[in-house]
Amino acid sequence: MNHLIEAHAKRLKLSWIREHYHEIEADSNQEYLLKLFEKEVQNREERKVNLLLSQAQLPKTGNQPFQWEHIQIPQGIDRESVLDGSFIQEKENLILYGGVGTGKTYLATLIVLNAIHRFGSKVKFFTVASLVNKLIDSNQKGSLPKFMKQIEQLDLLVLDELGYIPLHKEGAELLFQVISMCYENKSIVITTNLQFGQWNHVFGDPILTEAVIDRLIHHSHLLVFSGDSFRYKESLIQH
Repeated sequence: MNHLIEAHAKRLKLSWIREHYHEIEADSNQEYLLKLFEKEVQNREERKVNLLLSQAQLPKTGNQPFQWEHIQIPQGIDRESVLDGSFIQEKENLILYGGVGTGKTYLATLIVLNAIHRFGSKVKFFTVASLVNKLIDSNQKGSLPKFMKQIEQLDLLVLDELGYIPLHKEGAELLFQVISMCYENKSIVITTNLQFGQWNHVFGDPILTEAVIDRLIHHSHLLVFSGDSFRYKESLIQH
C-alpha cells in the first residue's frame, strides 16, 4: 500500500506528500487532506523562492537595519514603494546615486529580496562589469540572442557599480541594447557613483550616453545617497 501511495504521489509531482504523508495526524479525513495539501503548497512556495534567490545571484551583504536618514527620496515615490517593489509593477526604474559604501548595493539587495518573497519576481543581479563581460562573451560565441532572451524574461534587472570602470565600444553598445530592451518592459535598478554628466566616462560616446540616460530617466526615480561610507565608519569603530 505504501509504495503505491508514494508512486502515485511521485507521478502527480507531490514531493512533500510522497515523503511525509505518514507523519500527518488528524481527526478526520478532511482534516488529513487539508493538512497534506497545505504542507505541499508551503513546500512548493519555499522551493520556488529558493530557486528565484539562487537565480538572482545576490551579493553578500549585512543584515543590519537599513538607515534611510541620509537618503534623499524624490516626489512620486516613498520608502514603502521602494521596498515593497510597487515600482516594479509599474515598470519604473530606480537610480541609486552616491559615494562608495553609502548603502546603495545593500538597498538594491533588499529590494530584490522583497520582490522575490512578495511577488515571486524573476530578478538578476549583475555588476555592470560582469554583465558586459557576459554580453561580450555571448556575442563572440554566437549565444547572444539566447542570453538576451533570458534577460527579457526578468521582472527586474539590477545593474550594480555603474561608473567604476570605463567600457569598451562593444561592451557599451551591448549594454545599451539591454537597457533599450528593458525600456518600458521591465524595471531596472542602477547603483552608480557618477552624476549623469559624468556617464560619458563610462560609455565613451556622447550620443550613446545621451541615449542611455534618455531611456533610463524616463519612468525613473533618483535616490541620492549622501553621508560617509558605512564600511569606513565600521572600520573606525572596530579599530
